[in-house]
Amino acid sequence: MDTLIIGGGLSGLTVAHKLRQSCPGHQALILEKSERAGGVIWSHGEQGFLAENGPHGFLDNCPESQLLLQETGLDRECVKAPLSKFVRYVCMDGGLRCIPQSPPKILMAPLISPLAKLRVLGDLFKKPLAGEPTVAEWVAYRFGPALLPYVDAVFTGTYAGDFNRLVIDGVMPGVRNLEMAHGSVIRGLLAKMRQSKKNGDKKKGLPAMTSFPGGMGRLPEKLAESLRPGRDLLLNCGVLAIRKSQSGWEVDSEQGTHEAGNLVLALPINSTLGLLQGFTPAMPRKAVPEARIVTIALGFGPGSTLPPGFGYLAPEQEERFCLGALFSSNMFPARAPQGHILLEALIGGRRHPERLDLDDATLIRQALEDLRQLLPLQGEPVYARVLHPKGGIPQLEAGYPGLLHWRDQLMREHEGLFIHGFGWEGIGLNDMIKSATRVADAIRENSMAKREEAAVKGIYF
Repeated sequence: MDTLIIGGGLSGLTVAHKLRQSCPGHQALILEKSERAGGVIWSHGEQGFLAENGPHGFLDNCPESQLLLQETGLDRECVKAPLSKFVRYVCMDGGLRCIPQSPPKILMAPLISPLAKLRVLGDLFKKPLAGEPTVAEWVAYRFGPALLPYVDAVFTGTYAGDFNRLVIDGVMPGVRNLEMAHGSVIRGLLAKMRQSKKNGDKKKGLPAMTSFPGGMGRLPEKLAESLRPGRDLLLNCGVLAIRKSQSGWEVDSEQGTHEAGNLVLALPINSTLGLLQGFTPAMPRKAVPEARIVTIALGFGPGSTLPPGFGYLAPEQEERFCLGALFSSNMFPARAPQGHILLEALIGGRRHPERLDLDDATLIRQALEDLRQLLPLQGEPVYARVLHPKGGIPQLEAGYPGLLHWRDQLMREHEGLFIHGFGWEGIGLNDMIKSATRVADAIRENSMAKREEAAVKGIYF
């Protein structure tokens, strides 16, 4: 083999696809420990309802992802829900507050007091915080405490995490770089806008959430279609050990020993760290914390309605049982039978792992009690299913930036080794596709995959 890829999730499948596109004749083999490719991307259809036990979509603002859709023909299949047309809500004081779609509207909305809005401008006079501050510490210092519930909701929705533990350098490195370079986030954003205007860049509107008629499972399914079982993809093939050899790399798996010049670890952070024990330089930590969530899909018949929009999120201070809920039948067509609605409640996360130990009946009952206080749900659900997680969400907490630097050093010192995947440089599907594209480019060019300069990402509820 030219390249061995450990992990048949989106990261590994994208590397294999890109190599087939740009390197005809390149022999790549994916080793996947489970019985199916796709990793945590998994759609669940039942009784006319379609839910997701994993990511519900990805934004259409990433060029690498858009190119992947074009190369696979999925651009002709995808369905989109524009953020500009779908409102979002945050649960505050026991009710749902609508979040406007643009910064000017957010400034005008009565989400925080006029004095708290003025406090946001205090960012202009605050020196950059040293060290690795948590998201909560950083936001309170730069913009004031009034924004904390909304920021909490954002990172609950993104990481199912605790913003008192997540570090700003890990989750928003682009914004952190602006702070360091300009002494203020606001000044940095203004400078970025001036540069974009100078470059003649077109003003971009809000992106759209993208999925597929049959759910997100269609993405890995399409990427795996052209892989020959037993030749390009080995399923039920857990990896036992990896080692450097004179000609490249050797991998011991449950189906034998494999050799290749390049080795791609396209795995979640903790799975990668488990295979790299004993490599030098020594890893700074053996694992990162993870957050797990269960998804409770609930279908209701005629009489029940959902507010317009994507769904809502609840900050910890609200003491809700659900982290939030997605109004799935609002977002994409055919997620529920005609005349029915589907919502998906999210339970657990970094703060409440104990809730994942509850039995399904208790989870459904307590979720319903919580949801009925916020939404006009009539009668009992005609459909209820608890979808248990296939994996955890890596939490980018204290020490994470140092782990990234260690990974980069390891790849520099071990030729032909490429490390990327879930949690390395982000957790979004766009993050996975971008890093996989860089890995494939580096293999084609016989160079090392370099980390891209951190981008300033928009914040979406």
